[in-house]
Amino acid sequence: MWVVFPKDVKALIQTSNDLDLDANILSAVDKINKEQRYRFIDKITKHFNNDVKGKTFAVWGLSFKPQTDDMREAPSIDIINKLREMGARVKAHDPIAMGTAKSVLGSKDIEYITNYYDTLKNADALLLLTEWHQFRKPDFDKMKTLMKNPVIFDGRNQYEPAIMKEKGFVYFCFGRESVNVE
Repeated sequence: MWVVFPKDVKALIQTSNDLDLDANILSAVDKINKEQRYRFIDKITKHFNNDVKGKTFAVWGLSFKPQTDDMREAPSIDIINKLREMGARVKAHDPIAMGTAKSVLGSKDIEYITNYYDTLKNADALLLLTEWHQFRKPDFDKMKTLMKNPVIFDGRNQYEPAIMKEKGFVYFCFGRESVNVE
């Protein structure tokens, strides 16, 4: 979903501007990176008939990328803030970035949970936002028993749509066919 690192693009744009070079292509990449986040939010809101008020979303991954607590330009910031603005609650987990995320996102309508499976308890959907290794092969049967609805929005395309269908999940991903078992 997010192919080019936004902070690197911004740095290249700044360098180009400092050198009086044309940065139009880089600016377009930066714009597309931001738009992808809102496409992700649109998928969520459309699935819930444009009403996420009172819904609970489990979030796996808060940092910009795995193996870091770096929250600069992290998609989770825009996505979580927009969902909270629309009246949703968030239960979030990140293996390393929870402290940093708490300082960036605060605590209003967001609960930081140390066990990623615990975020799923009574969740209306899971949002997979960072491709941490431990999220790659979860126990899908356990996930289904914890979630209110077996719905996954995968911003990292970590799971195979055919497997998600077989497991009974409604699965949204990017750049390939999503799965709706309803």
